[in-house]
Amino acid sequence: MVYVSIIMFVMGASIHLVGDSVNHRLIFSGYQHHLSVRENPIIKNLKPETLIDSFELLYYYDEYLGHSMWYIPFFLILFIYFTGCFTPVEEESRMPMAALLLIGPSSLYYWYLVTEGQIFILYIFTFFAMMALVMHQKRKGLVLDSNGLFLFYSFIITLVLIAVWVIWLWNDKILRKKYPGVIYIPEPWAFYTLHMNNLHAAKESL
Repeated sequence: MVYVSIIMFVMGASIHLVGDSVNHRLIFSGYQHHLSVRENPIIKNLKPETLIDSFELLYYYDEYLGHSMWYIPFFLILFIYFTGCFTPVEEESRMPMAALLLIGPSSLYYWYLVTEGQIFILYIFTFFAMMALVMHQKRKGLVLDSNGLFLFYSFIITLVLIAVWVIWLWNDKILRKKYPGVIYIPEPWAFYTLHMNNLHAAKESL
């Protein structure tokens, strides 16, 4: 399972990175990530119109196929790793100071993965599975070691960061249109092209 997951991970990451390299070049050319492919000013006037279908296909490969093949194996491997992070020795269930200092950057990394990758459901199911495993192992007298605590606390702080992010952008009507589903978690790149690009443009005009 680990080998298959790694193979799928590499394939998914490759698809995603190829799509991202094109998308980032489009952003430098004026592509607005908070709009759909067909609504973008630099896309909707392309001739012939079949080119628009090609960009929509690229978006699908990047945002859906690539993300699924990348993140599902990634979180599966994380969970498999987490299952080995238990110990019967209480003294091993302590994190060193260096680990405590790295929890912040680690949580920020997972926050970016979840928000930019639009994988909240995958993340939350992994988190629930981790919680269930912790409670199950506790009945056997096992506790998380320092590595398990680091990963578990990183996931908890990530959830807090996601909640803060959603509350902050809750009333943004344009992003609401971009993400109309029940789970509203805007992408950082969409926020950047909507608000930060306009701010940079206003500064340059001054």
